[in-house]
Amino acid sequence: MDANYASFAGLDLLASAVLLIDEGRLIRYINPAGENLLAVSSRSVAGKTLDAVCTCSATLQSALDNGLNNNWGYTGQNIQLKRSDGEILHINCTVTPLRPELAAGVRLLLELQPIEHHLAATREERLIEQQQASRELIRNLAHEIKNPLGGIRGAAQLLEHELANPSLKEYTQVIIKEADRLQDLMQRLLTPHRAMLPTTVNIHEILERVRSLLTAEFPGSLHMQRDYDTSLPELVGDREQLIQAVLNIARNAAQAMGGEGEIILRTRSLRQITLVKKRYRLAMEIKVIDNGPGIPDDIRERMFYPLVSGREGGSGLGLTIAQNFVQHHHGTIDCSSRPGNTVFTLRLPVEQA
Repeated sequence: MDANYASFAGLDLLASAVLLIDEGRLIRYINPAGENLLAVSSRSVAGKTLDAVCTCSATLQSALDNGLNNNWGYTGQNIQLKRSDGEILHINCTVTPLRPELAAGVRLLLELQPIEHHLAATREERLIEQQQASRELIRNLAHEIKNPLGGIRGAAQLLEHELANPSLKEYTQVIIKEADRLQDLMQRLLTPHRAMLPTTVNIHEILERVRSLLTAEFPGSLHMQRDYDTSLPELVGDREQLIQAVLNIARNAAQAMGGEGEIILRTRSLRQITLVKKRYRLAMEIKVIDNGPGIPDDIRERMFYPLVSGREGGSGLGLTIAQNFVQHHHGTIDCSSRPGNTVFTLRLPVEQA
């Protein structure tokens, strides 16, 4: 930020995106939330016109004209804005005229708040409450089922030893194998509740581990692409939990594509972001992107619930466990999906503000 804008340093801490515009509509300043929203850096947009960075709707263009020519303020809701990468944003917008002699030549303060952020925060809060209730219910059921299963298995083993006809042992083996399968399922339901073992981890080492596992599981047919921000710092977390979380998501994607397709592992940094009602100075974003068939509409809203699966033979635990592990790290996970493009986004805090 230019020294002339030291008086605006407090804008760096705001959760909403803020841009300072001069008489020629040149961007003189953008805060970290604005960088995140418009997918740009302050260096790349410094001195560029607003139109070169994003495409504003006619309503917003008119508001900017009135702000510059008539010193009129403006507040609008659900305004459309198109980023330079083509993504359409729907935002609430405030245009505030400033006196240039008091603001180092700046004429307008533009504040942008994505509608999606408000909806996402509400959805995230609702999901967390539902997940907590579901986890408690499943945990109690798992404990109630686990003990009788041990008794059933033990009785089947004793019965097998007493049977004189070897052909009848086929039936006791069915009981034993099914009891083992259910015991394993119960253990997986209870596993997310183990205590974390935090260490300093490199997220790219974790992603490379996931990539090597899936490449070995689907040799030759699955293409794993990297798109890493190598400047990301290390974070404190449970290495095994993070590997399992990303692996569950990526493996689901690979299985949905029948092992044939492309998965992209992408990392980016986020600054001044709120996760689970807490503000963080720095966070990291991990995206798992696949070009598969997409998630069926009928399970999209329920896909993080326990025992919900869109694949025949699936346990319905992979995404539930992934979400649990991400929440253990005070992070968030969400998904957008359409045929040919499914994106799971994990956001993990690095430094608290």
